[in-house]
Amino acid sequence: MGLIGLIGLTGLAVGGARTPVRPVVTSSRIRPQHRRSPSLRAELAGCCAGGDRGHVQHMSDIGFFARRYGPPPHEDRPATVLVHGLGLSGRYFVPLARRLAANGATVVVPDLPGNARSRAAARRAPDVEQLADALAGLHRRLSLGPSLIVANSVGCQVVAALAARHPHLVSRLVLVGPALEPRVSGWRQFGRLVADAPKEPLGLLWLAAFDYLVTGPLRCAASFHRSLRDAGESFEVNLSQVRAPTLVVRGAGDTIASGTWTRRVAGLVADGRAEDIPGAAHAAHYSAPDAMATLIEKFTAGETG
Repeated sequence: MGLIGLIGLTGLAVGGARTPVRPVVTSSRIRPQHRRSPSLRAELAGCCAGGDRGHVQHMSDIGFFARRYGPPPHEDRPATVLVHGLGLSGRYFVPLARRLAANGATVVVPDLPGNARSRAAARRAPDVEQLADALAGLHRRLSLGPSLIVANSVGCQVVAALAARHPHLVSRLVLVGPALEPRVSGWRQFGRLVADAPKEPLGLLWLAAFDYLVTGPLRCAASFHRSLRDAGESFEVNLSQVRAPTLVVRGAGDTIASGTWTRRVAGLVADGRAEDIPGAAHAAHYSAPDAMATLIEKFTAGETG
């Protein structure tokens, strides 16, 4: 989540930020830009032509900066979409994306509107429902069909809204360190993230701090405020409407998403279960990608242990 971005700034001092690209998404408060370009699906498929199965980055005409790993999207093969948290980019999902793609999965990793390389897609910080709808638009544009959606931290609020508002787009959910926890004040949330910082890999702190600066401190603060409001008003309601099988994963050392809360999340959805990853903290997908990938692959295969 953006909490990880704040963790990066808590633990590091990073100077400079690159100039954001100019994506555009059609949604309220998000202005469309008319430009000639092929469909996003064709663009992402074309970027991997010639046997390049490594990471692909592309701007689409609907405003997302997206990375793709593995084979091109195909209607007959469920894809995996990795959704980052507040203020970040999809870069901290790269270790997990590569691990999943190595076993043949199509993995799409967008920067959500208003964040990192997609910062210019929104004039102001979108709320959780707008992000969910924008993600649904990208999903449809890629013709992914019902997909496995994996999210971290505040990204879990976005995909809970996605599953509640667009259930036909979601086959399964994996929620990693779901946040923000309802009925916990912003100051307590901040204290939890400070406690989590020493438990995260140094590389993640550098990456997150850079993404946070690219997104912008004021934008991140506005997004955090909107996410707190969603946590108090809508998060649990959306979770209670999720019908897709759901795996809730927590790094055993996570101080942001408590064990009590992650078990509650698993109980709120119609078909949920919770798992811990020893030795990991809030960003378990980054620090323990092999363990995370193994859990995901067993989950998608229908295994229970």
